[in-house]
Amino acid sequence: MLTLFKLLGNKRLFILMLGLILFIALMGFSLGSRGKLTWAEKFVHDTSSFVQQLFYRPTAAVSAFFENVSNLSETYEENERLKVANAHYIRDKAEYNRVKADNERYKKLLEFTEHQKAQNRPYEYRIAQVTGLNVADPFNQSLNINLGSKNGVQKGMPVIAVEGVVGIISHVSEFSSSVQLLTNIDEKSRAIAVTVQGKENKSFGMIESYDHSNNTFLMTRIEENDPLEEGDVIVSSGLGGKFPAGLIIGKVIKRQVGDIGLTHTATIEPAATYQDWRELFVVIPPNTGNSSQENGQ
Repeated sequence: MLTLFKLLGNKRLFILMLGLILFIALMGFSLGSRGKLTWAEKFVHDTSSFVQQLFYRPTAAVSAFFENVSNLSETYEENERLKVANAHYIRDKAEYNRVKADNERYKKLLEFTEHQKAQNRPYEYRIAQVTGLNVADPFNQSLNINLGSKNGVQKGMPVIAVEGVVGIISHVSEFSSSVQLLTNIDEKSRAIAVTVQGKENKSFGMIESYDHSNNTFLMTRIEENDPLEEGDVIVSSGLGGKFPAGLIIGKVIKRQVGDIGLTHTATIEPAATYQDWRELFVVIPPNTGNSSQENGQ
């Protein structure tokens, strides 16, 4: 008993023993079968919940922040991939449209050459790439092509598009040529003998000038009894040796009596559009190309 009092005299040991007794008592109450919590258990439960809440909220916020950063990074990377994919799509679509347009042009060129062969005309149609267009002076327009004397091209040869006549070779170099557009024709130029398609033996006239304000040709020297009428297609007659027969010039949109009254004139809408050319044909008469190439060599 004396020993117990001595132990109680030691404050630290006394407090430790008291705490142990209280802990055992609390454990006993907790393990017991009861429907309600004691005030001590409630206090411990509330205290631990509060402490957990203090730690949980900052931890959850930090976790959510890093999760959002990760999601943002993934979204950015996905946007970059979509941008690259979209750029590739735009590039591929543009390339597809270009190839499709080229194929359409080449198809028309092939159909044109096949049609010319079917006409049994003794001319060669050599395709040329347009390399330049000189349009600074509307009354003296010309273009450049990538065919020259090495290819059998000579001055004065007609140059045509699929739609109709474009102009005449005006200057020839070894590997390129200049083409004077038919829209430059005037009273100083050499007129072109023409006729009506399907009425070649009954109709005749001359293309002598071009009206830049209305974008039309003037056909003159038409006889009063000539069967030419609105809607007729005007083609080269082959007379005079400047143009082969059958090259399309345009369509009649109006016929009127000439200034003197003895003959008639006609307003002709050009068949060629005179814009955005990429490929044209040089019309080469029989044997001319071969002899020219031999001389060039």
